[in-house]
Amino acid sequence: MFAKNLFVPKTKLLAEKELAALAKGFRKKAGKSRAQAAREMRVSQTSIFNAEESPVQSLLKLRVRMIETYSPFRVIGPVFHVRKKSRICKRPNLKLLKKAKVIAFLCDS
Repeated sequence: MFAKNLFVPKTKLLAEKELAALAKGFRKKAGKSRAQAAREMRVSQTSIFNAEESPVQSLLKLRVRMIETYSPFRVIGPVFHVRKKSRICKRPNLKLLKKAKVIAFLCDS
């Protein structure tokens, strides 16, 4: 028998760089020019240009504001993955490892 996943996620995980293209697309679909968007967001036109065309620049908050203003979507993030630790040290022992010349916490338990 084959099992079918009945729980389809309603969200899509995107990289920060992909948000720039989304912001530009939603602004254009809304029929707003960069100048109009800049006035509405109370930023310079250069900031709008950089938010759309330069994904390497850290303009995440502006991109999120643009997507949430010009689309029916809400941006939730960032996402952090947390993994369970293998063991918790109850009595850590501070030792100097001579070969690596570093200080490490070793578990005595």
